[in-house]
Amino acid sequence: MSDYLHRTIPNLKPFCFEHHHDSHFINQQWVLVNGISKKKSIYTFKKDNVLEISRKDNVIKTTWTINIQNNFSIETEDGLISVQAYFKDDDILVLNNLDKEEFALYINTTNYEDELNSVEDINTFLKEKYKKKVSNIIYDHKFYYIEQSKEYGPFKVEELAEKVKSGEISAYCFVKDVNEHDYSKRMRIEDLLHEL
Repeated sequence: MSDYLHRTIPNLKPFCFEHHHDSHFINQQWVLVNGISKKKSIYTFKKDNVLEISRKDNVIKTTWTINIQNNFSIETEDGLISVQAYFKDDDILVLNNLDKEEFALYINTTNYEDELNSVEDINTFLKEKYKKKVSNIIYDHKFYYIEQSKEYGPFKVEELAEKVKSGEISAYCFVKDVNEHDYSKRMRIEDLLHEL
């Protein structure tokens, strides 16, 4: 059943008790993405194996457990289900049903200021999240640039920005990541600056 999940959502990290349980899982507000357009559900896994499911004006309390293989058993309205937990990122949780080809996707909104109430809200959340992630990666990374057939670098984006600002180099110079072999991606300094 996990093949179906990994084809649908690649690059998942399996739940690791030591790494995820206390800091990423327990007492976090997980909004269920599946079916959010019909009803919003917030799942909160408590330390004492209580699972709180909040919907509009009511809170359902049920149970969850985890075994030695990091498989979860969760009591739901539909009965007891067994799932494996994965993280796409620290704030995106996937629970894969071990008995069916289906999974539930959750977003951690504990530290997110806006509410997620619709598919549009989720799209906005993901767009902002990955834009920020790309910006952070670009900001910390180093790049070479080529000007008049000569290569310079590597430089961080802030250093390139300063060189452009001072007029030392053109914003239209081609750049490549330190791990790339050539400039075939045709990315310019200006493209990097737009992502910050």
